[in-house]
Amino acid sequence: MTAPGEEIHDSPTPWVADHIRAYLETDGAQGHLYQGWPTLLLTTRGRRSGRLRRTALIYGRDADRYLVVASNAGAVQPPAWYLNLTAHPQVAVQLGADTFTAQARTATPQEKPPLWARMASIFPLYDNYQTTSDREIPVVILAPVTPDPTPHP
Repeated sequence: MTAPGEEIHDSPTPWVADHIRAYLETDGAQGHLYQGWPTLLLTTRGRRSGRLRRTALIYGRDADRYLVVASNAGAVQPPAWYLNLTAHPQVAVQLGADTFTAQARTATPQEKPPLWARMASIFPLYDNYQTTSDREIPVVILAPVTPDPTPHP
């Protein structure tokens, strides 16, 4: 997904950039659990710029796959990272000290209910976001395409 030496641009949101920095500096020792929620770092390729973009997201597990929710706190527009991965579904994931390439896709309407329930059990505000949003908030499945790292909670 990345070329050697290619620059990665972190989220422009200050608290997210701080979270990413702490995560990177400690291989996730600080940041994997953010306010009690498990988080990973997701790097996507910009759909217009082609630049690599990194953000931190709450995640869940479904067997050997990882789940993230494109909630954008229920805003009208989905988050930029979601738009990027729909254009370029190969992404990079950092989970603790482990990094791997994954193929991202939106859960189908048939797949979504149990996956949504799993994510809402981790972060209950997702249900509030969906209730107040006019858009269907996607659950994204990240399927590793390189060996899966050591399982994390």
